[in-house]
Amino acid sequence: MPIYEYQCINCGNKFEVLIRTHNEIIKCANCESDEVKKLISLFGVRGTSSTAGSSCGTCTAPSCKSCGK
Repeated sequence: MPIYEYQCINCGNKFEVLIRTHNEIIKCANCESDEVKKLISLFGVRGTSSTAGSSCGTCTAPSCKSCGK
C-alpha cells in the first residue's frame, strides 16, 4: 500500500495518506475538506553497501581519509 503526500486547497495543510483502495476519498487531516491535491514526493531508498567498513561505499578503505575522498 503506497503512501502519498497531499496538500489541502482549503487550508494549505500538507499531510500523508496510506492508500488502501484506488477509489478512496482523501480528506484533509486538519479541516476535513476533500479539496486536496496530490504532491510530487521524493522517495527514499535504504540499502546496504557492499563494502562493510567504508563510509563512502566506493572503495574498501575503512574511512574516506584512507582513500582520499
